[in-house]
Amino acid sequence: MIMPHLQGIGMTSQRIRERMVKRLSEQGISDSRVLDAMCHTPRHIFVDEALASRAYEDTALPIGFNQTISQPYIVARMTELLLHSNKPKKVLEIGTGCGYQTAILAKLVDQVFSVERILPLQKKAKDHLWDLKLKNISFSYGDGGLGWSDYAPFDGILVSAAPLSIPEQLLQQLSIGGVMVIPVGTNQKQVLQRVTRTSESFSVEELDIVSFVPFLSGKE
Repeated sequence: MIMPHLQGIGMTSQRIRERMVKRLSEQGISDSRVLDAMCHTPRHIFVDEALASRAYEDTALPIGFNQTISQPYIVARMTELLLHSNKPKKVLEIGTGCGYQTAILAKLVDQVFSVERILPLQKKAKDHLWDLKLKNISFSYGDGGLGWSDYAPFDGILVSAAPLSIPEQLLQQLSIGGVMVIPVGTNQKQVLQRVTRTSESFSVEELDIVSFVPFLSGKE
């Protein structure tokens, strides 16, 4: 039985999630796996109660500590780009944040390894993901720029903050044929990139203009 706060009512109900997914489809998201995961994941539990009624709007929302939960379109777009060429079994997520993107990934890949540099955010995310009974997620409290070498290489890497350039250690933790989706740039201009590792080098595609919080080093 689904707990009432996960199911939602009114502006947090399943009907509103279905409306969000219809909008995502109209915006060009075509991967049925991604749309289904987002239709059945309660985004409202990942934001403060005061903002729950806005959870299914296509907008980023604050989650504290100068961080945001990405708008649904960006979550769907980045996930679709990650899954485009194959289904990665092992994915590294840099920036757990509130855990919403983590939840979507966990429904679509075998294992998610998620790194967060802000400990209180990580603790809240763990609670939400536990409520959703998602058990294929491992968490690390640390500097995302270092990745998680103990479990490398990864078939996919998804980064939810924008560095000025792609951290070299993340590139080296990508498997041959693996894909990284990452925003790169300054506060004035950021571009979403998809990086594919080949046997000899890295292929980089520049895709959408985006806006993410800056990629910071260290821990808080």
